[in-house]
Amino acid sequence: MNSKALPKDMERPGNNAAQGKKSMTPTKAGGFFLKSKKWREELTKLRIIILDCKLTEELKWGKPCYTFQKSNIVIMIPLKECCALMFCKGALLNDVHGILIKPGENTQAGRWIKFASVREIGEMEPVLKAYIHEAIEAEKAGLKVNYKKTSEFIIPEEFQNKLNKISALKTAFDALTPGRQRAYILYFSAPKQSKTRESRVEKCMRQILDGKGLNDR
Repeated sequence: MNSKALPKDMERPGNNAAQGKKSMTPTKAGGFFLKSKKWREELTKLRIIILDCKLTEELKWGKPCYTFQKSNIVIMIPLKECCALMFCKGALLNDVHGILIKPGENTQAGRWIKFASVREIGEMEPVLKAYIHEAIEAEKAGLKVNYKKTSEFIIPEEFQNKLNKISALKTAFDALTPGRQRAYILYFSAPKQSKTRESRVEKCMRQILDGKGLNDR
C-alpha cells in the first residue's frame, strides 16, 4: 500500500526519517492501527474511505469510531475471519444494495458489512461512501431507531424466578434505565442451556443490586 495515501500516523516507521522529516505522534485511534496485525491493510483502506467523508475519528470501546457532531456513525470491528464496518444506526438506511447484516438476532439499530480483502473494499468504495453519507443525512434529520420497549422482551425464566424471590433485586432492576434492562435481558437470554443462563444471572445479581448496567465497572 502506498504510504502517500495513508493518514500521517499510519506511515510506516522509517518513511519520515528517510525523508528527513520528524515522525508524528499517533492519535489514540492511530495507535490502534499501528498495533493492528490482522486485517491491517483492510482496516486502513476503510479508514481512508471514511475520513474522506469528513467524519471525526475517535477511539471508543477500544475500536476506531467515526462521528458526526458527536453522534456515532460507523465503527470498525476486526474479527477472526474478517473485519467489519458497523453502521451504528444501520436500521435507518435504505440498503438499496442489500449488503447490511444484523450482527445478532436481537440487534435493533446496528448493521454491518464484512470484508476479507482490500480488493473487496476498493470495489465497494462508491457504495460505502454513499451509505456513509446517507447515515450522516439521517443524523442531520434527527431520525431515530424505533427500539422495542423493554416490556416487549421475554424475561428468561431463570431471571424471572430470582425477581419473584428477591424483592430487592426486582426493585433494583426496575430502577435501571430501559437500555440497561434490555442489555441484561438479552445477555441472560442468549445461552441455549438453562444452567448457563442461571449462571449468568447469579454473576450479575450484585451488579444489578448496585444499580449498574451490564458493562459498567
